[in-house]
Amino acid sequence: MDNYIVSARKYRPSTFRSVVGQRSLTTTLKNAIASNKLAHAYLFCGPRGVGKTTCARIFAKTINCLEPTPEKEACNKCESCQAFNEQRSLNIHELDAASNNSVDDIRSLIDQVRIPPQIGKYKVYIIDEVHMLSSAAFNAFLKTLEEPPHHAIFILATTEKHKILPTILSRCQIYDFSRISITDIVEHLHYVAENEGVTTDPEALNILAQKADGGMRDALSIFDQVVSFTGGNITYKSVIENLNVLDYEYYFKLTESILAQNVTDSLLTLNDILNRGFDGHNVITGIASHFRDLLLCKDAKTAELFEVGASIRSRYTEIAQKCSNHFLYKAIEIVNDCDLNYRLSRNKRLLSDLTLIKLCQLSDQPTQSGEEKKNSVINPIHTQQSSTPVSQPIASNQTKPITNISPKPEPQVTKTPEIKSPPISSQKVQTKMPGSLGISISAITEEKKEEVSSTENDQSVILEESFTPLELINEWKSYTESDAIGDDHHLKNTMINCLPSLLNRDLFEVVVNNQLQEQKLNDSAFTILTFLRNRLKNSHIRMEVRISVDNEKKLAFTAKEKFDLMAEQNQNLLRLKDEFGLEEN
Repeated sequence: MDNYIVSARKYRPSTFRSVVGQRSLTTTLKNAIASNKLAHAYLFCGPRGVGKTTCARIFAKTINCLEPTPEKEACNKCESCQAFNEQRSLNIHELDAASNNSVDDIRSLIDQVRIPPQIGKYKVYIIDEVHMLSSAAFNAFLKTLEEPPHHAIFILATTEKHKILPTILSRCQIYDFSRISITDIVEHLHYVAENEGVTTDPEALNILAQKADGGMRDALSIFDQVVSFTGGNITYKSVIENLNVLDYEYYFKLTESILAQNVTDSLLTLNDILNRGFDGHNVITGIASHFRDLLLCKDAKTAELFEVGASIRSRYTEIAQKCSNHFLYKAIEIVNDCDLNYRLSRNKRLLSDLTLIKLCQLSDQPTQSGEEKKNSVINPIHTQQSSTPVSQPIASNQTKPITNISPKPEPQVTKTPEIKSPPISSQKVQTKMPGSLGISISAITEEKKEEVSSTENDQSVILEESFTPLELINEWKSYTESDAIGDDHHLKNTMINCLPSLLNRDLFEVVVNNQLQEQKLNDSAFTILTFLRNRLKNSHIRMEVRISVDNEKKLAFTAKEKFDLMAEQNQNLLRLKDEFGLEEN
């Protein structure tokens, strides 16, 4: 039985031409060989499995080739090339810095550098994972790396360039290897599959390339794994089953449910995904990537950035036409917020469900109707149109937006015309948000409550009762003692120390001492005004907050400011400071 060789070793490139995805770097190395301008030290850095060590071996083999081709590739026929291919070359030395990272290992290497090559022109030392060397080993290596013998060339390879000393970096020519594109990986996997007699599906190879994350070695390892699972017939279904990859169909199904505002189907689809063993966080990030891909497919130019098979790209393009740009922007933002908060959430499943519910609220094109829509759809939050009657009742599952909080010159009590719609039996009185619709009916006197509740048709009332400055101050203080202020002690102290002054019928002013107090009042303005409008029976009350220039100057925050303020009141403090040589700070 022949010894099995994995694809990553069997199809390892042996020439610059066969290196995949690093064309610019291989061209630079070939030109350096052709012009005989070789540096004494190179640093190859980049992600794992992209060809750093492979290119180092090809470079070492090519510069020692006795009869290079016109394209400056190794001939594979001379004694030097054959010795390299048979792994008996004395001119090429490889050192694994992960296990040989001490000073003694580097000193042994330096002793070998002095011996000239027996065959060929150069002795090449390839040090892999060079960032694993200790600081002492790096320092011992510095002088030799800077001025090696003319026949010695060092090639350092690493995945973590930031861990290498700057003094080492300054002595090397640095080559940054990039991740291999999905298209290049798919083409190479197709080439390997043809040589191995394996039938493949283009979509399956694309999944393999995505799973490899830009590394050819990882792609070939996954390829071998899937070949063993499928017996030589690689299909899309077999790949997602073996690699436990979430099928695109689940994302398409979720998108259809979200566009239809069907919360029930969305939650059931998510539950099906989680029951298959997929991690919830990975599902959330997958949904975010899915909406990003839909956004790319909205335009034919950006669709090329989405590296998938033609059939899946066409499916994405079809779904993308059903989604508006605004919907995709908001959907990506909502899912990204969920991704950021996922690890901190105690109830992760609830967070995922709420995210889907928010996504269903984004769409403004419901496709269901009747009882089915009533049971499975959560209506989006719409902005109230100006033409909507003000007395229209607010549904229990909706929130009425605030459209205007500025006063309007209207009669003292304005009643809207009757709306010819059946009364809602489940609610005695509809609660109104403050704004153009008036204050809450619960704030009206008990006599008016009974009058409104006894009326069959819902009516909104806008109150404009006058009030005195003393009444305003009393209600202002009442707010600090109510449950509405909660545990906000800073706001409470601010309101106790800074009382309002009435400027005109509906406008009052609050003078504060600093910006922090101003910000506190502005942040709580909505709840404060709501409280005052209810208690003073005036829907048009407004508040202005400004900082007192005099108070701000007199306030002392730092130690020096406090001393200066006390010194103004008592001049003896200045004499005391001078006698004892005290410092103000």
